[in-house]
Amino acid sequence: MKIAIIGTGNVGGALATQWAKAGHEINLGVQDLSNFKGKELLNNPNTQVFSVTEAVKKSEVILIATPAPAAVEVAKSLGETTGKIIIDSMNIVMGRGPAGFKTTAEAILAHTQTRDVVKCFNTTGFNNMQNPMYGNQALDLFVAGDSKNGKEIAKQLAKDAGFAKCYDVGGNDKFELMEQFAWFWINLAMVQGQGREIGFKLLKR
Repeated sequence: MKIAIIGTGNVGGALATQWAKAGHEINLGVQDLSNFKGKELLNNPNTQVFSVTEAVKKSEVILIATPAPAAVEVAKSLGETTGKIIIDSMNIVMGRGPAGFKTTAEAILAHTQTRDVVKCFNTTGFNNMQNPMYGNQALDLFVAGDSKNGKEIAKQLAKDAGFAKCYDVGGNDKFELMEQFAWFWINLAMVQGQGREIGFKLLKR
């Protein structure tokens, strides 16, 4: 796939690296081509850097991994997104998010042309995206959104990043639940002192 990464920090960088290794074409979208976070990502295979609009134009899939308060500004900066899939990995934490929206995904939908917006890669830490293996088991991920195509793409990209399964938790009405689930991980890891090296696995019998 041709994937635009908007936000080249911890989460965007981890996924850009995993997906590049899996053979995807990575187009980093940045505001300043000469000075941006994650320059080392250009050492990965299949990776180039462009302006945000150019990266989006060249890509079929867009990952947004910027701070949540910037969701509206970032969505507006993407340019034409009709027919493209947007994966939202952001979370509103401690009330810090786009003004007037309960979730970042709703802010993206309100300011882009595409209807194919899903929320995924938001329920665990970037360290688990760098390495989702715990012993001989890989962690699971979760995805929400009305877009069937978007969810199938997210599930494939979760697998390509090394996760075991990516479970469908519902439509756009579950965006808020996904952000609450992220806060659950943050609470355990940071507030309750469990540390970042924890993750979720759905067990069945």
